[in-house]
Amino acid sequence: MQFEVWAPGAGRVTLECDGVTRAMERDGQRPGWWCAEAEARDGSRYGFAVDDGPVLPDPRSRRQPDGPDGLSAVVDHGRYAWRAEWAGRPLPGAVLYELHVGTFTREGTLDAAADRLGHLAGLGVTHVELMPLCPFPGRHGWGYEGVSLWAVHEPYGGPEALKRFVDRAHERGLGVVLDVVHNHLGPSGNYLPVFGPYFTDTHHTPWGVAVNLDAPGSDEVRAYLVESALAWLRDYRLDGLRLDAVHALVDTRACHFLEELSTAVDTLAADLDRPLFLIAESDLNDPRIITPRAEGGLGVHAQWNDDFHHALHAALTGESQGYYADFARDPFAALAKTLTRGYFHDGTWSSFRGRGHGRPLDRSRTAAHRLTGYSQTHDQVGNRAQGDRLAALVSPGLAACAATLTLTAPFTPMLFMGEEWAAGTPWQFFTDHTDPELAEAVRSGRRREFAAHGWKEEDVPDPQDPATRERSCLDWSEPERRPHARVLDWYRRLIALRAEHPDLTDPDLADTRVAYDGEARWLAFRRGDVRVVVNLGTEPAQIPLGGRPARVLAAWDPVEAPGPDGVLRVPGESSVVLAQE
Repeated sequence: MQFEVWAPGAGRVTLECDGVTRAMERDGQRPGWWCAEAEARDGSRYGFAVDDGPVLPDPRSRRQPDGPDGLSAVVDHGRYAWRAEWAGRPLPGAVLYELHVGTFTREGTLDAAADRLGHLAGLGVTHVELMPLCPFPGRHGWGYEGVSLWAVHEPYGGPEALKRFVDRAHERGLGVVLDVVHNHLGPSGNYLPVFGPYFTDTHHTPWGVAVNLDAPGSDEVRAYLVESALAWLRDYRLDGLRLDAVHALVDTRACHFLEELSTAVDTLAADLDRPLFLIAESDLNDPRIITPRAEGGLGVHAQWNDDFHHALHAALTGESQGYYADFARDPFAALAKTLTRGYFHDGTWSSFRGRGHGRPLDRSRTAAHRLTGYSQTHDQVGNRAQGDRLAALVSPGLAACAATLTLTAPFTPMLFMGEEWAAGTPWQFFTDHTDPELAEAVRSGRRREFAAHGWKEEDVPDPQDPATRERSCLDWSEPERRPHARVLDWYRRLIALRAEHPDLTDPDLADTRVAYDGEARWLAFRRGDVRVVVNLGTEPAQIPLGGRPARVLAAWDPVEAPGPDGVLRVPGESSVVLAQE
């Protein structure tokens, strides 16, 4: 087979494959590329040496059996016999479920996670969104410090396990989305700078120098990222990708990297004749990211909407620190604005940033499903000092109100694993760095960060302690016990309502109408003929819904339909979904 590697500054490159070393030759058609032929089969170990340096893994490695520092292995994707016939599941109408393979089960593998897919199918979600799978040091971690952007973390089961997971998900009618990280790699196990200008000090990010998207050599770097994305969608039959922190993808070129990527993904979708989509994590509040390319945008299909989360969290908990400050001043008004206009910061002053932020979303051009709404995510839970979930901060009734708002709002809803039964386990920040200096830097940095917010050092879990990961694993005995079983039934009912009532998946963001009383702590909104009411106060609330008759579709606590006066009486910390006749 032919091996190739991009190393534009090298004077000599050698290939080592199955213990045999041979010189590589320059590719006369592609500047900077080196090629060599060698006998190889699935599983053959190989690597490249640049200018007589150490043998390093392939930047485009499909498998790293011994981790980021070991040799690469050949993967023959044609060996896997796919079972499921799969036409795909599009993003409109979806319900996403964010899942971390290493803590979804105590075993922490893709096969063990696949054994729980029946739970997700019964819950009613449509897509499983896997947190990053690329190889990283050690066994356990969040996955955002991965390298080898084509490979699957070996302790999770490697490439074959991911194919089995996707196959079993598709057999149950579930799409699969993968979280990919293009804004930084490593640092541990990151050998890309040896091969070429994958990074540039022209720009800087929170992780150091930026990925090279616009400096000399950036054509090949952009191709490296785009081809990796397409490989996940093609070789593993994934249905979409979540793009981590796209605001850190600094690109000054006329055609932004995200536009190039979305073009390539849409082309692949047409070739495969099944829907594919990209969801960006962005804190820019820039509508151009999710505006179609034909209308002058970048063509990404959706984005996470933190503004909805922040408004909801402030209304539920009263927290006002950091970025919650602007939302906490009038949380019900903030919630009403996000429900009807998508962004809260749409050119408004952001005290957290000390400047104006965002720009308005054109509701006539932007379908509501292009924004993803959630009450919890890995970030919003795991980046708290003790990884406490929403259920640890509020009453079961308020947690149910959060579910009601998330699953009936105009956006594409997303759940974080375990929230559907108000999991009692935290989800904490954990690492397994094999480099002692890096491990200590992460440990001490985490403690310093939270000490600045008043936390005692001993109260911040040690990321390197295996017990931190163990505490974060879901307890699968909980869904069968009270009070978790009641919460799970509520989530199932709400998700079923989305499937039963087209008004709840209507893409017209401008059609949502909201009323609220911040002092009494209730909020109601209309989507077509569906009415949603939440009472976040401790006292019962009387909420006027108008004169049209209405019937109760779902209620956290027993309630009567509104009488002739059109007033709905809702117990404290409770929620109701109704249909008006």
